[in-house]
Amino acid sequence: PVPHRAAVSLSHPSPNFGERRSRGRVELVVLHYTAMPSCAAALERLCDPLAEVSAHYLIDGDGTVLSLVEEAARAWHAGAGDWGGAGDVNSRSIGIELANTGREPFAEPQMAALELLLAGVLDRHGLGPEAVIGHSDMAPARKGDPGPRFDWRRLALQGLAIWPELGVVAPPPHPSPRQREGGARMPTMVPGAEAGFQADLRAFGYPEAAPETLLTAFRLRFRPWAKGPLDDTDLGLAAGLRRFAVDGSRGDA
Repeated sequence: PVPHRAAVSLSHPSPNFGERRSRGRVELVVLHYTAMPSCAAALERLCDPLAEVSAHYLIDGDGTVLSLVEEAARAWHAGAGDWGGAGDVNSRSIGIELANTGREPFAEPQMAALELLLAGVLDRHGLGPEAVIGHSDMAPARKGDPGPRFDWRRLALQGLAIWPELGVVAPPPHPSPRQREGGARMPTMVPGAEAGFQADLRAFGYPEAAPETLLTAFRLRFRPWAKGPLDDTDLGLAAGLRRFAVDGSRGDA
């Protein structure tokens, strides 16, 4: 079969951009969904000077890629938030909007176009797959895109995002004599587990946030259908993120 090729259009420049601040080096790629009923509606908003929002690229469900802001410029897509201990994500990133309401799966042509676009962006800026994050990762208290229907693992299998293997977590404490006698189920949560979970997420790049907010953001990306309190699978996957740490604390997990 003929490989899918992204159709890039330069006919829709957005007026909403500025100069990258500080060093101006691109360090991240942030993925979004538009949460609008159509690509045309999203395009109109991203090009409206009164809206004061934009992205570098907008991808329609049919795979058409619209280039709105040059990669050298600072698009206005990320807003407040931080990643890896640093803010002003707009100056440090490329923003890609996917035409999707957030309630339906992402179309195959759209995903194929995103893969081609991501491969080019990562190559042009010398970035690894850990540089690709979601809006919900860098702004967990206020954003949920690209949402639970987005296939992060598909990107990871092609080296265009990361997916953690289960890391090593400290074993649970020994049961008390009373628990052994009564045959009670041993607790699976270790003392300090929540603090360790947050430390692993912070090492990967997540910003400071309330524990429940971080758990929601983490699961939205890696366990979108998980429910309930923090559990062993959360701890193991979070420990596995250490190999991608941005704070110098990379481990062998």
